[in-house]
Amino acid sequence: MSEEIKKNNYSADSIQALEGMEHVRMRPSMYIGDVGVRGLHHLVYEVVDNSIDEAMGGHCDAISVAINEDGSVTVEDNGRGIPVDLHKKEGVSALEVVMTKIGAGGKFDKDSYKVSGGLHGVGVSVVNALSVHMKSTVFREGKIYEQEYERGKALYPVKQIGETEKRGTRQTFFPDDTIFQQTTEFSYDTLSARMRELSFLNKGITITFTDKREVDDKGEFRSEVFHSDEGLKEYIRYLDGNREPIVSHVISMDNDKGEIPVEVALIYNTSYTENIFSYVNNINTHEGGTHLQGFRSGLTRTLKKYADASGLLDKLKFEIAGDDFREGLTAIISVKVSEPQFEGQTKTKLGNREVVSPVSQAVGEMLENYLEENPNDAKLIIQKVILAAQARHAAKKAREMVQRKTVMGGGGLPGKLSDCSEQDPARCEVYLVEGDSAGGTAKQGRDRNFQAILPLRGKILNVEKAMHHKVFENEEIRNIFTALGVTVGTAEDSKALNLEKLRYHKVIIMCDADVDGSHISTLILTFFFRFMKELIEEGHVYIAAPPLYLVKKGNKKEYAWNDVQRDQANERMGGSANIQRYKGLGEMNAEQLWETTMDPNFRTLRQVNIDSLAEADQVFSMLMGDEVPPRREFIEKNAVYANIDA
Repeated sequence: MSEEIKKNNYSADSIQALEGMEHVRMRPSMYIGDVGVRGLHHLVYEVVDNSIDEAMGGHCDAISVAINEDGSVTVEDNGRGIPVDLHKKEGVSALEVVMTKIGAGGKFDKDSYKVSGGLHGVGVSVVNALSVHMKSTVFREGKIYEQEYERGKALYPVKQIGETEKRGTRQTFFPDDTIFQQTTEFSYDTLSARMRELSFLNKGITITFTDKREVDDKGEFRSEVFHSDEGLKEYIRYLDGNREPIVSHVISMDNDKGEIPVEVALIYNTSYTENIFSYVNNINTHEGGTHLQGFRSGLTRTLKKYADASGLLDKLKFEIAGDDFREGLTAIISVKVSEPQFEGQTKTKLGNREVVSPVSQAVGEMLENYLEENPNDAKLIIQKVILAAQARHAAKKAREMVQRKTVMGGGGLPGKLSDCSEQDPARCEVYLVEGDSAGGTAKQGRDRNFQAILPLRGKILNVEKAMHHKVFENEEIRNIFTALGVTVGTAEDSKALNLEKLRYHKVIIMCDADVDGSHISTLILTFFFRFMKELIEEGHVYIAAPPLYLVKKGNKKEYAWNDVQRDQANERMGGSANIQRYKGLGEMNAEQLWETTMDPNFRTLRQVNIDSLAEADQVFSMLMGDEVPPRREFIEKNAVYANIDA
């Protein structure tokens, strides 16, 4: 059999079973990371990844994903369809092997899939194991086949149920609420962001995403269609849509000829932030790795060579650093690796050494060509680099001033900080409170043993539009750094945050429940995202949820966090209760603030996490940047769906 025929011969023999799946249900976190919100959504990604793998092999160009009315999810593609013929080794249909044997899948057969994403072949069987019910429907060779499962076990052998001209696979699953005890409700925004990301990473594929739980006035489901003809170039334009570019075009290349296909797109803008997003086989490697190392190497080497030759650096009195070449840069690197090796705490750091050179070389060639063909853009980029170097020196001085004032530096705590007596950071929490008035109430209401209070004066600096040295010179931001005890900057990375000296493992933003309070919360979150991202990634940042209403009648009182709760409380009290609308934290006395917002036994805290760095970057740049229309559109669109997570 010829090599080409063998590659396209996707049959039962292509499926290899590696081991059983008995303890998936007992140890689900080993397979999907956790059994919270993130793990729940990972189930969808695993099923979709199977369809994407078909697309990467050239066998599929349309995928539909739907959240059904009953809370289940259906994923369908127009690929080849999972093989259903007899698997010689297992003695049952290949479909049953794929669905019920962990590690079984065409992904382990290099002739079937050159590269693949997901959990490297264990995905769909893990989804099956963690679902209370799942149904597989295969459209293959003119026939329709079906099999159903409960908690990973087949209910009956694969059976033919009809004939069709379609081809592909449809999977429907109900997450098991005994496994996902926190929630089994899927987030439209979370899944939508991932589907959009996948469409950019796999140009030419159409992904339709529908939420059948919501129907608009016209009787239509909430739905989006994602399709990209230009891939990463369009992704860059989407991410940087709210920033002002300094070059005329997105700089890009797509090299799929070598052993390691490399796709890169980048642009320079007037901002002071660096945003580089890296992917391996569609997996977001937010810890970076060897492909990111290769990108940075190629970028720095090529730009420095051009800058030296141009003579623009002759008057500069200090060396240009790697960081300077990346200020105002938005870039995406996507590589395809047949056998990726992942490292890092969350297994999202690529470790394959052979990736460095191809990426570095490809980026270098791309930039050399662009700089030669676009001399005006080249000059603007180098001028941006020089400004970044000058600002870095100013920021270094300002940062050193901050670090001299930290506790470990001997400079003492900020005067406004009311510290707690507990010394163990894991048991300590600090409230960042809007204004001195609310800060005073919080100080009176807190538990002094483990709760610290840091009042902030008004709205802190909008770091999205400020140069780095201005950020470190800002008094309120210096107070936050000093109170937390963290330091910024290492020999390897001048922007890295050192969390070893973090004094509180819960950093809680507590602002008024109004528009101004939301703006201040967003300013603080923007600061954390741009300068203390590790703090969010490690799960240390929370937002307090103060009540909006006090409903009172006689000796009875209830707090309400929204209008529905307010009306229900009023109804329970006979419909004639006194309703007080809290316009700010300062309207509550210390006892009320404690029992509603600060008492760990009754309060509601929303932990801040980042599902998608790229999506978060796009939202922050839009909310806190200069462009007003997209901000207004975002607020109008999302106000309908805004809610507080209980």
